[in-house]
Parts: sequence; structure tokens; C-alpha cells
Amino acid sequence: MTKSGLKVGFIGLGIMGAPMALHLVKAGHTLFVASRSRIPASFAEAGATVCTNATEVARRADIVITMVPDTPNVEDVLFGDTGVARGLTPGKLVIDMSSISPMATKAFAQRINALGCDYLDAPVSGGEVGAKAASLTIMVGGPQAAFERAQPLFAAMGKNITLVGGNGDGQTTKVANQIIVALNIEAVAEALLFASKAGADPARVREALMGGFAASRILEVHGERMIQRTFNPGFRVELHQKDLNLALQGAKELGVSLPHTASAAQLMQSCAAHGMAGLDHSALCRSLELMAGHEIAPAPG
Repeated sequence: MTKSGLKVGFIGLGIMGAPMALHLVKAGHTLFVASRSRIPASFAEAGATVCTNATEVARRADIVITMVPDTPNVEDVLFGDTGVARGLTPGKLVIDMSSISPMATKAFAQRINALGCDYLDAPVSGGEVGAKAASLTIMVGGPQAAFERAQPLFAAMGKNITLVGGNGDGQTTKVANQIIVALNIEAVAEALLFASKAGADPARVREALMGGFAASRILEVHGERMIQRTFNPGFRVELHQKDLNLALQGAKELGVSLPHTASAAQLMQSCAAHGMAGLDHSALCRSLELMAGHEIAPAPG
């Protein structure tokens, strides 16, 4: 796409947001950015316009993307004193790519719709690796026409892009994704801890399992993290905690039981209680290790 492409605003330039936004510039879109964290020099170098706040971003862009940590952050960015809503005019599109409450998302969409604008919830999966590689899975809720309008942007950031349904359905899909990921991390951690405590080499065990029915992306990537003790965050424990809490809150409202989601949430809570909230969510294994008095593998060196 040429620079005559879309005028896009991007708010939230953290671990995930920064590489996602840079892909939009590289795809030829005109980019306006704002963030509470320091904006990397790479944005100005790439030709993006740095704005003072979210209102200015919304005034200058036709499509505004938000990528912030939690539901209250999205609400503040959208509807705060210097929020997106104050800069919107009819016909613009707001896309929230954060992972937040499905119920709050439906309410946010209604408020944006009342201003004559469309709203998409489009949370992502793939972590920092996927954000940098532009290979994210993007789960979208909202109107078909708005989804088609946003397709060039989604294509610049991800590979598996699905319109699931109406507003809120994208966030519901992301909660389901986080349940599956958390339980797989727990399963891999339990298996490797069991093998290591029994005296087997966990690296060899993982290698063997990768060739069988137990093979998974979690075993491949997070199993290696557990063995190599590389818990620098791709997706932080505290963020997965937030997502599992959304799942459990939703389950209570729906009257369904999610017993293993609850156990994974407790293990994440244990990590946080031991000062590990900022580590990668693969560090969930540390909770199990603390209970066992045994580590899957010694620290390198």
C-alpha cells in the first residue's frame, strides 16, 4: 500500500503495541500515535506523527486503534478527558485490540456507535513474537462492513484473521483462547516437573514428546522457556491473571463451572504473590516448583 493509504491512529505502544503499529507504517499507512509510555524514536524515524493525547489522535485519524492493558485503561483512553471520543466525528472507526471484558466491550461499542462511528473489538493472540513477526491471530467482533474496512490493517499485523460475530464476540473468543493457553502451560509444567523429579532429563523428555500426540506450540515454546529458565516477558503473568479473572467472572454470570481455569488462576496468583507478576506466563511452572521443592531445570551457568 502507498502513503495514500489509510489514516490510522494507534494508542498504546507497549510490548505488543509498538511492533504492531510499526507494521502499519511499513505497510504504507499514515500513522498518528500516542502512548503513556515513552514513544520509541523509531516511530518518528519511520514517519509517524506523535500526538499529545488520544483526542488529537482521533481528530487526525480516520481509524483509531487502542492497545492497552485492561478494561479500565480502555475506558479511560476512549472516554476520559483527553480520550478518543472527544476527537471523533461521524464515520470514523474505533478498533480496540486490547484483551478486556466482553460485557464492557458491548457497552463501549454502544457509546461509540451513538457518536455515529463504528466499533470493532479485535483482541490478538501470538504474544510479542507474533507481534514482531506480523503473524498474530486476530479475533474480531463487530459489523461486517467495518471488518472489511479494517482488513488492510489486520493483514499488516496478523495472519489468522476471523470475524467471529457481533461486538463482544471477539473478546469472548480471546477469553476462550486464554483458558486454553493457561491450561496447556499448566499441563506442560506439570509434565516436565514430574519427569525432572523422577530423574529424567526434561530437555530430552520435551524432545521426545514433540514427536508425539502431546506436541503443541506451548510445549515447543514455553516448555523450552521452563527448561532454559528464560522468563523474560513475552506475555506477563499479571496480564494472563487478568484474562483468567475475566473468564471466571464471565463463568459466574453464565452459571458455568470452569474448575481447571480456576486452578490455573490460583497458580498465576501464587506467582504474583512471590514477586513474579512481571515474568512471562510460562513462569507458572515456578508455582508448581515451589510446592514440589524441585525445579524443572537448574538456572543456566
